[in-house]
Amino acid sequence: MRGLAAAACTALVAMLAAGCAATVRGTGDLGVVVERAAGRLQIVETTGMTRLATVEGLGDLSHASVVFSRDARYAYVFGRDGGLTRVDLLGARITHRVLQAGNSIGGAISQDGRVVAAQNYAPGGIRLFDAQTLAPLADLPAIGSDGRRAKVVGLADLPGRRFAASLFESGEIWIIDASDPRQPQVTRLPAGREPYDGLVTPDGRWYLAGLFGEDGLALVDLWQAPPLARRILSGYGRGNAPLPVYKMPHLRGWAMAQGMAWLPAIGRHEVLVADPANGWREAARVALAGQPVFAMARPDGRQVWVNFAFPHNDTVQIIDTATRQVVRTLRPCRGVLHMEFTPKGEALWLSCRDDNRVEVYDTATLERLATLPADNPSGIFFTARAQRFGM
Repeated sequence: MRGLAAAACTALVAMLAAGCAATVRGTGDLGVVVERAAGRLQIVETTGMTRLATVEGLGDLSHASVVFSRDARYAYVFGRDGGLTRVDLLGARITHRVLQAGNSIGGAISQDGRVVAAQNYAPGGIRLFDAQTLAPLADLPAIGSDGRRAKVVGLADLPGRRFAASLFESGEIWIIDASDPRQPQVTRLPAGREPYDGLVTPDGRWYLAGLFGEDGLALVDLWQAPPLARRILSGYGRGNAPLPVYKMPHLRGWAMAQGMAWLPAIGRHEVLVADPANGWREAARVALAGQPVFAMARPDGRQVWVNFAFPHNDTVQIIDTATRQVVRTLRPCRGVLHMEFTPKGEALWLSCRDDNRVEVYDTATLERLATLPADNPSGIFFTARAQRFGM
């Protein structure tokens, strides 16, 4: 033990002598802000609400998403140009980058942190990579039961080194067992017309896919063997003409609060509240100012924050989940694209694309705490996601 302590002290002294003390930090309060037009990431920290560094050279980030390694040191960035980039958050540098497709919109990382999966529009499919080196492991073309190649959406990690994904054109959900990532096994399930996004519940039991081609969602019980898909919330818009859809709702920014699922309704100015304990039946609806894009729950479940598609994309509404009422409407800026809670939810960060800034709000007082400059910011992702399924 004395030898180990001495070695540790020697290493620390060497670092201090080299002027590296400022880089000795944990990663638990770190995150990234995507600067979409510049192909750049800001690395930020939530405790002091400051920018630490920027990382250039990430390609087309017009629809970028990020997942994190299990130790929260590395960010995996999926770009619209098919780029997959591994970024060292502590070193503020790119460690690996591959152009793995023509058009990619996101990805996931396996439960054990060893496999990164990319979901692709062009060519439609899912590709698996080694998380350390980004070496390719497997390529799964998204060819549905109808023989057509499809766009892949809603890719999420599941317990047991599995992934779930949805195929838009062919209306299927795939459950992918990546226990052997060089020979993954696929289970195909019918989903419904045009699944456009998907999510997995925090306990890893349920996978839900929203349907663009019909009112309703597809639900898979992942504890059932073999898993089966069924329809829930069918016909939620029955009797009403659908409203124009200016931007697809994002189920990945969904909310689980007060034991209920809070889901943005496509073609409606509402959030649907579904009760998992009652067969995922509709329990309530909350009328909103516009078409919801993200409906995100504060970590304690007391609030759901909602942003909107054009022309209401300058607005954010806050729902009190105890009363199921909108308690505050904010108009923070133009082009609110994304929101992210700090790990314990005392603050919320939101991106203001058209005003070139990020704003931070106190979730108790609903007052603005800080403003950070950013070049056309979009996605905000904090490292706390590394410890949750489906993020």
